[in-house]
Amino acid sequence: MSTVNLSGITKQFGDVTAVKDLDLVINEGEFFTFLGPSGCGKTTTLRMIAGFYFPTMGKVKFNDRDMTSVSPEKRNTGMVFQNYALFPHMTVFENVAFGLKVRKLKKPDVKRKVEDVLKKVRLEQFIDRQVSQLSGGQQQRVALARALVIEPDILLLDEPLSNLDARLRDEMRTEILRLQREYDITTIYVTHDQVEALTMSDRIAVFNVGECQQVGTPTEIYNKPVNDFVAEFIGETNLFPIERDQEEGTTFIYHSNDLNESIYVHNSDENVASYKDSDQLFMSVRPEAVKVNKKPMEGVNVFSGKVDLVQFTGESVHTFVTINDHVTLKATELNRGPSTYLEEGTEVYVYLPETQVRIIPEAKGEV
Repeated sequence: MSTVNLSGITKQFGDVTAVKDLDLVINEGEFFTFLGPSGCGKTTTLRMIAGFYFPTMGKVKFNDRDMTSVSPEKRNTGMVFQNYALFPHMTVFENVAFGLKVRKLKKPDVKRKVEDVLKKVRLEQFIDRQVSQLSGGQQQRVALARALVIEPDILLLDEPLSNLDARLRDEMRTEILRLQREYDITTIYVTHDQVEALTMSDRIAVFNVGECQQVGTPTEIYNKPVNDFVAEFIGETNLFPIERDQEEGTTFIYHSNDLNESIYVHNSDENVASYKDSDQLFMSVRPEAVKVNKKPMEGVNVFSGKVDLVQFTGESVHTFVTINDHVTLKATELNRGPSTYLEEGTEVYVYLPETQVRIIPEAKGEV
């Protein structure tokens, strides 16, 4: 295993800055995910760790060893690509054994290692089959086996599940995580899929336009986003511009022009992100935190509205409530049966709990 230390990393392609001033430490044995939209710099960063790109500025270190300009074959990393990059004319055995043969291992050692890793990815019965005869999920397992068989210090995965259907993606998420835990290997995973990142990662780095916006555990990223970009990209949220008003003891009071009301927020790090007086501020409330009731509710952060739309997804029900004839709040509840569904047009009351409102600044830089 290795620690990966990226310090002051910038990568430019001509006039385009793909990654800017990145400082990041990935710990030994950690499952670390780069998450962000297309073109945000996550794959470029992964390729600099692999050695396919060299940074324009900054250093890449594995443990204390400077790897900034070391060629890929000398880094002892295993890479799984989005398109698998398998050899279609070779068998499963030949594909998995390829890296070992390049390292000039003896045939008995190659056979033993390949058979062992194929058992771990549960493909031992396909050892002599052509990879072109395998399903997408099976080919993905072959790609994983080929990366793991060389016993790399770091496993790199570049959107490996994007070509699979939804059910296979669920299965392979579990499989990749099982193998990562079994091998106890430092793993860096690139994806734009929030569910993959939240369910698999020890920590996540959220990227946008070449800059890392936030690093944290899945619960930190989801519950305590540092700006509006992270709040909107990770999961769903009700997001409105807001202005600082006053402070009353342990409560901050903000004003929402959209809701035309004061918003009361518990004064804690959980509810108020760091911001400057000059920042544009936003209020973020997750749909599952929004309470909707047909009966009047008392207290602060209570608004009257009308149910505009009800969406049934199976395990949950989304209720969209229009406030002041133009602002829509989304509420999500677990499915508790048809008798609990609200009908469109119903007059309701909406409550935003003070401890569930998050105040965040606007993301800096390009959007």
